Amino acid sequence: MVRQAVRDVRTAPPPSPAEPSTDPVVAAGRQLAGDLFASEYAIGELMLEVAPAYLSDIEAATGVLALLCEQIGEPLEHGLAARRYAMSGDPRALHGTVL
Repeated sequence: MVRQAVRDVRTAPPPSPAEPSTDPVVAAGRQLAGDLFASEYAIGELMLEVAPAYLSDIEAATGVLALLCEQIGEPLEHGLAARRYAMSGDPRALHGTVL
């Protein structure tokens, strides 16, 4: 229920470019980046289920989010960045931690 509410409220991540690249290396890189963003978005939604958006990063990190990140093998900073990405839909939230 929370996941659906978050999806309804949030803006979806930007779509991929309309024109696929003719260079296979560029096309593969774009596909890889798209897959990375999609997986981080899903992890962020999971983080939001455990630590809702009304909690600050500090409150979320000192609560159950640290335990969840430890259990799934995700560094806490990556979990927090994915959570911010899921809240905003802005891939810049992942800069410096995941990307």
